[in-house]
Amino acid sequence: MGALDVNKVVHEHQGWRLITCMWLHGGVFHLLANMLSLLVIGIRLEREFGFIRIGLLYIIAGLGGSLFSALFIKSNISVGASGALFGLLGSMLSELIINWTIYANKLGVLVTLMIIIVINLAVGILPHVDNFAHIGGFMSGFLLGFVFLIRPQFGWVSQRYTSSAYSSRSAKPKFKVYQMVLWVISLILLIIGFTAGLVMLFRGVDLNDHCPWCHYMSCLPTSRWSCNTEPVSCMSEQTSNQLTLTCSNSNKTRSYSLSNPNTYQIQGLCSRSAVD
Repeated sequence: MGALDVNKVVHEHQGWRLITCMWLHGGVFHLLANMLSLLVIGIRLEREFGFIRIGLLYIIAGLGGSLFSALFIKSNISVGASGALFGLLGSMLSELIINWTIYANKLGVLVTLMIIIVINLAVGILPHVDNFAHIGGFMSGFLLGFVFLIRPQFGWVSQRYTSSAYSSRSAKPKFKVYQMVLWVISLILLIIGFTAGLVMLFRGVDLNDHCPWCHYMSCLPTSRWSCNTEPVSCMSEQTSNQLTLTCSNSNKTRSYSLSNPNTYQIQGLCSRSAVD
């Protein structure tokens, strides 16, 4: 259906799943929660910057979230637009920074935005939440905000409505120096990050091998819940046209009329056996 399955992305060359997983959800509540977040965050940005720029930012940030998730989570299947939504949240922070001079209550806006970001990222340490997608989407959106959401300085805008003689004597550049520096740095980091991430993904790199503590960013185990999300495993036995599966977690045994099943069929039947 288009969910983010790393095995199919890497071994079956279905890279399009990095994008299509953003349009799928794990139930009505998941869908409604994401749509509510999109309304709260997206409407303000779309009104100020237009649907084309915000739409591109949304999709690219979602891709960044899927890519970051795929580099850490190899066994589970992911769906949802949370990475893209966190991208919009990250872009709001970078938009505040790169357009710092036009805001009146700068510190108040910054503190409020940081509290919202911290709370939302903290929710991601709960089990069954793909916080890697949140983090990847946020980082992508943060850099994309410097690229897409830059505003011209007030002096440049006002001089367009003054006389030509006055404008020629006191012409101001469209953007400030710090804005252009942030724009260039962010664009370079985006190109390097996405290129390196895609290369590592299709080479089968597992970033958990290089960062043994990073899994705590997605789920923090406590006495109330466990972070063990490893897929159910089964012992399979094939006899003529019959496949027998024994679930390792519950020792349940089920038989299926199936000849020459592939690995993904066995994995799907194994997961079904564990819950039946």
